[in-house]
Amino acid sequence: MVEGSRRGGTALRNLSGEKGKILVVDDEASIRRILQTRLLMIGYDVVQASDGEEALLVFRRETPDLIVLDVMMPKLDGYGVCQELRKESNVPIIMLTALGDVADRVTGLELGADDYMAKPFSPKELEARIACILKRRSHKTNVNVIPNSGIIHVSNLKIDTSKRQVHKNEQHIRLTGVEFSLLELLVNHSGKIFSRLEILQQLWGFVPEMNTDTRVVDVHISRLRTKIESDPNNPEFIITARGSGYFFPRIIESEQE
Repeated sequence: MVEGSRRGGTALRNLSGEKGKILVVDDEASIRRILQTRLLMIGYDVVQASDGEEALLVFRRETPDLIVLDVMMPKLDGYGVCQELRKESNVPIIMLTALGDVADRVTGLELGADDYMAKPFSPKELEARIACILKRRSHKTNVNVIPNSGIIHVSNLKIDTSKRQVHKNEQHIRLTGVEFSLLELLVNHSGKIFSRLEILQQLWGFVPEMNTDTRVVDVHISRLRTKIESDPNNPEFIITARGSGYFFPRIIESEQE
C-alpha cells in the first residue's frame, strides 16, 4: 500500500506543485511521512511506496521527476529497483543507505543511481540535492556552455547539448542526467583538468570539504567511459590526470553546428 500518497485516486499534492513530483521509496513509514511533509511544504508533489515491487508499479503509474530510494527493503531491494528502472528510464535516483561500507554504497552508483546519502541523513541536505539534480535536469546549471555549440562531433561521438543526447557511430547512447552533465562539463572546458572536488561542486551543487568521499565521481567517470569509449581501459575522451583529476583532450577536429 502507498501510505498517505493517494486520496480519492489522486496523488497528494502541494497547492502549487510547481517543482515536480518526487517518489519516496522506504519501508520505514516514519521516514516516508517526514520526507512527504517537508517536500510538500517546499512545493513538490509526493507519491510513496513501501517496498521495491510497489516502487516499480508507482513509478510506471505516476512518472515522477525524481526518486528517493532506500536500499534495504522487502520483496525487492533498492539495488534491484535501480537496475530495473535503468532498463527503461533515466529518471534521477538518489539512494538512501544504512550500509556502513562505502563500497556497498557505491554499488548503487554503479547500477545507475545519480547520488546517494547515508542514513541517518539530514532532510535539509537531501532537499538541497534534490533541487540541484532537478535544476541540472532542466538545463539551468552553472556550467558554462560553449556559445552556439549545438551539435559537437568528436571522432565517432556526436554530442547534442540542446537535446542532451549522445550518439556513438550513429547509435544512441543512453546516459543518465549526471553522466551527460559530466561529459558536457568536460567537453565544454576541453583541456582543463577538473579535480574530483571541483566536479562535485559543479555537478552536485555544494562546496565539498577536503575529506569528502570523492569515489562518487570515479564511479560516474567509469560508467561514462564504459558507454562512450571504444576501450575504457585506454580512454580516448575522458583522460585521467594522475593525482589531479580528469579532463577531455582539446577538440582539434571537432565540428559544431
